[in-house]
Amino acid sequence: MLEAINLDCVRGERRLFHNLCFRLKTGECLLVRGENGSGKTSLLRMLVGLTAPADGAVHWQGSPIKKLGDEYRRELLYCGHPLGLKDDLTAAENLISGMALAEESVTQDAVREALRQAGLQGREHLSVRALSQGQKRRVNLAKILLQKRALWVLDEPLTALDTQASQWVMGEIDRHLSHGGIAVLTTHQDIVLAGKTQLIRVGA
Repeated sequence: MLEAINLDCVRGERRLFHNLCFRLKTGECLLVRGENGSGKTSLLRMLVGLTAPADGAVHWQGSPIKKLGDEYRRELLYCGHPLGLKDDLTAAENLISGMALAEESVTQDAVREALRQAGLQGREHLSVRALSQGQKRRVNLAKILLQKRALWVLDEPLTALDTQASQWVMGEIDRHLSHGGIAVLTTHQDIVLAGKTQLIRVGA
């Protein structure tokens, strides 16, 4: 279970949101909406432990995430809006490097299959700088097929994706939820999921 308890977010002298609360159980997804600058990404960074809230706390399985440390991070997959890819590496090399940083082993066949499912078959060995923005985002999102984590936190996962790729992402989120996972994502686009979904708006 992921729980946000009375979260406050302050940037400079501006309060972006106050007393924000939600609780997600297995098989549930939270959609976070709001205008640019409303605090959506700040909220996600609080949920993954990269930014401390001005007040309130985030709990995972009933314990504060700041006390869980690496135990929590091993349950978490975070795809931020900045893609974090190395332009000089190939798509496959980026995934292998990312798995190594996550301290998980992966085979070449698994990487190849993840990229195929992400619609990048035949582009596995191209340098990332040669890919379009949509293709780069697919490389980043291919991590969801490789890292077996209970909680997915995805910042604008459909940005720059065409209809087919967007449907693939939504299908993978639904698959994750149907297997007892939890997901949180920000989006400006309409998302229809089969799994149970909550919606919150920040900055309203």
